[in-house]
Amino acid sequence: MSNIQWSASFGSSRDCPLVEGERQIQRIAPRLADVGGIPVARAVPSKQRRLIGAWCFLDHAGPADFAPGEPGMRVGPHPHIGLQTFTWMLEGEVLHRDSLGHRQVIRPGQVNLMTAGHGIAHTEESVPGQGRLHAAQLWIALPEADKDTPPRFDHYPRLPAWSQGGVDFTLLVGDYLSHKAPTLSFSPLLGMDLHSPRGAELSLPLRPKFEYGLFVLEGQLALGAEHFAENELAYLGLHREQLTLTLAPGARVLLVGGEPLDEDIYIWWNFVGHSRDDIARALADWNAGTERFGVVQGYDGEPLQAPPLP
Repeated sequence: MSNIQWSASFGSSRDCPLVEGERQIQRIAPRLADVGGIPVARAVPSKQRRLIGAWCFLDHAGPADFAPGEPGMRVGPHPHIGLQTFTWMLEGEVLHRDSLGHRQVIRPGQVNLMTAGHGIAHTEESVPGQGRLHAAQLWIALPEADKDTPPRFDHYPRLPAWSQGGVDFTLLVGDYLSHKAPTLSFSPLLGMDLHSPRGAELSLPLRPKFEYGLFVLEGQLALGAEHFAENELAYLGLHREQLTLTLAPGARVLLVGGEPLDEDIYIWWNFVGHSRDDIARALADWNAGTERFGVVQGYDGEPLQAPPLP
C-alpha cells in the first residue's frame, strides 16, 4: 500500500565515503504520509536512498491510538506486482485478506509476508476493538528472474528471538550468527529488530558484502558521536565488518540489509517493476479488471483507483 511517486533505483551510491579513515553514515529524514487513516513515516524510497539490498520501501506506521468506535486502519483492495510486502507487528492487530483467499490476523511479534510476483490484490484493516496500531511495513523488490513468480502468502507467528547484553533480538528474515529465520526470500537479506528496555551499548558483526541501514522505531540511537531520533534512518553502506551502537532506555531499532540488488527497480503506486513497461502493463490490467489480480472477498469497500503514469 502506498501513494509514492515514480521512482527508479539507478544513481544511488551503495557506499559511504571514508573521511580520515572513518566510514561515514548517511542520515535520512522520513517523509510523513497517511495510509488508510494511519500516520506513517516513510524513509525509503527517497531522493537520498532508493534501495538497501532488495529492501525498496520502509514505512513506520503509528503508533496510532483510536477512540472507541473509530475504524482504525482501512486499506481497500489494491494490487501489487514484483515485490514482497513485509509487515512486522509491534502493537495492535490487523486483518489481511487477499485474492488467493487468505484471511489472516497478524498480532504483535509476528510477520506477514505476501509475495506478489505476477500479481495479487489484498486489503488491510484493523481488527475491531483494537485501540492502538504500531507496525513496520516494508517492501522487498523481487529480482528480475523472479518478478513473475506465482503469488503466495505466508504468515510467521514464531521467529528466532534471544536476549544478550541488555538487548532483545528478533530475527525477521535471513540468518545472523547461529540463528536463521524461516522467512521466504529471493535474495540475500537481513531484517532484525533490536529492543533495549534499559539501554545498552553493543557491537554487531556485519557482512562486508551487505549494505545496511538502521531505522529508529522508538527512542534514540547513537552511532559514535552521531545521534538518531525516532523515524530517522542511518544508512551504513558496504564494507563494514562490525558496528558499535548505543541504544537509549526503551529504544527499538530495525536493522535491514542485504547484498546490493544491481538491477534497475522502478516503483509507481503499488507496483515494483524492472521497466516502465512492467508498470504500464500492470496499471492497464488493474484498470481493466483482468483476471491477473483476482478479487478480494469479504471487504466492505471499493477497490482503490490507480493513478495514471506521468
